[in-house]
Amino acid sequence: MQGLAEVKTAKGKFIERKYLAILTEPLQFSGTLVYTAPGHLEKYTVSPKPESLVLDQDKVTIESKATNQRRVLALQEYPPMWAFVESFRSTLAGDLATLKRFYRVRLEGNETQWQLELKPTEPNMQAIVTEIRIGGSRNRISSIEVTESQGNRSVMTITGDVQ
Repeated sequence: MQGLAEVKTAKGKFIERKYLAILTEPLQFSGTLVYTAPGHLEKYTVSPKPESLVLDQDKVTIESKATNQRRVLALQEYPPMWAFVESFRSTLAGDLATLKRFYRVRLEGNETQWQLELKPTEPNMQAIVTEIRIGGSRNRISSIEVTESQGNRSVMTITGDVQ
C-alpha cells in the first residue's frame, strides 16, 4: 500500500471483459485509464463506443458520445456506487483505512506478485458485488476482477504505463 501511495500519476490501456449469464460470449471494452493522486480517476472507453467516466473527489461524471448524454452524480447520494468507486481509488492511493471502511481486506502474495481481495461489509453493496480482486506487482495494478452477486463478473486487464 505504501508503494501505491507514492504514485502521483499513472496512465495506461485497459481491456475489460464482462461475462453475463445471459450471453454466450463476453462483452469487450477497451480504452485508457488516467490516475492523478489522490482522488482523480478517468476511464475513457473507445470501443465498442466512446464513453468517459471521470471521478473527481466526491463526484462522478459519465458522458456518452454516442447518445450525447452527460450525468454528474454525487457519490454520497449513492452508497453502493461510493463503496465500489473507493475499491479502485483507495487502492490506487494506497489508502488502507478507507478500504477497511467499506470492505474486509485480505492481501496475498509478495511484492512482485500480489492480490488484494475486497469483500463488501455493507448489505447494500453485498447485494450488488460479492468480491473485488485487484492484482499487481510492486506499485502497479495489472488486473481488476469484480464478481457480482447475480453471478456476472468483469475482468479488466491493465497494460502499459498504469501504476
